[in-house]
Amino acid sequence: MKLLPCVEVEPTGPANAAVIWMHGLGADGHDFEPVVPHLDLAPGLNVRFVFPHAPSIPVTLNNGFVMPAWYDILSLELERRVDDKQLRASSAAVGALIARENERGIAAERVVIAGFSQGGAVGFELALTWPERLAGLIALSTYFATRDSIVPHAANAALPVMIGHGSRDPMVDERFGQQSAARLRELGHPVEYRSYPIEHSVSMEEIKDIGRFLSACLAA
Repeated sequence: MKLLPCVEVEPTGPANAAVIWMHGLGADGHDFEPVVPHLDLAPGLNVRFVFPHAPSIPVTLNNGFVMPAWYDILSLELERRVDDKQLRASSAAVGALIARENERGIAAERVVIAGFSQGGAVGFELALTWPERLAGLIALSTYFATRDSIVPHAANAALPVMIGHGSRDPMVDERFGQQSAARLRELGHPVEYRSYPIEHSVSMEEIKDIGRFLSACLAA
């Protein structure tokens, strides 16, 4: 499989952990690159940040306009319809980046998966089905698109998850985040749910919380 093109931010010392972070619809791998210096990670954590670019595809919701997207979105209602096949293909493509981190000396248990909006939906599918234990999952302003069809892998049955969502989000209603947290708890995951007084974005408070979550996941 040809690897997705990525933006990579290397630590000052030899990497001992990695975060693979997926952007939202219409964005690219540079979207969350500016966040890295503000995470205030724990001393000794040398994290490589990998921000893959989604391919450009027609998006039905946007009248077939071609844009960077992890999968096609067919409708926006609460039970939103997406192209599950494309979502799982994107999950597999990002999974290849986990394998590359393994080849570069970072074990799966030192890898955190993160995603915003569409990228978060891919993150749910990828992290919960990955056959090796991962360090954690961060899902931001997103929804669990495959919550009813996912086949979780036992390796990540206790995967810690942070969900962050804006209480004023006009694009992905906060109900999606709450619904995702409920489903994850049904599956037995420890979930840290945080709501922020923002729209479809991240705030500095949320960035600091992400940094704390990463530091905790990668402390061992």
